[in-house]
Amino acid sequence: MKKPMYLLIVVGCLSLIACAPSPQPIDYGNDMCHYCKMTIVDQQHAAEVITSKGKAYKFDAIECMVNYLGEEPEQTYAFQLVNDYQQPKELIPAEESFYLISEAIPSPMGANLSAFETKAKAKAVQAEKGGNVYSWNALQQQLNH
Repeated sequence: MKKPMYLLIVVGCLSLIACAPSPQPIDYGNDMCHYCKMTIVDQQHAAEVITSKGKAYKFDAIECMVNYLGEEPEQTYAFQLVNDYQQPKELIPAEESFYLISEAIPSPMGANLSAFETKAKAKAVQAEKGGNVYSWNALQQQLNH
């Protein structure tokens, strides 16, 4: 009798782990932006959110993700991710990243918005390209004013 109960517990635990939300790879050139419906091709400016229930929403530009989040304030997210401008295709946590808005770096939807892993990296590119650096919270306020 102990063996079936043990197996039931193990199977139950494994099924809970398998259902945990996780980031989804972006299929550049095929996936569509959830917000503006454009095909996601730019590997430096894409973004995605994963709901706490595991549903992935992908975006062709960070500004599309910020606009979407502004329209869905009641939703909870397991992940909010952005492409690192300096490491194309690399998704990094949006809340921990820093953002540069610079006319010298166009982004797909025209906000000239790029994400960087650290403030120092954003400031280094700002020194070359100009523009303004923002934290995640300051960026959301800037775009949703």
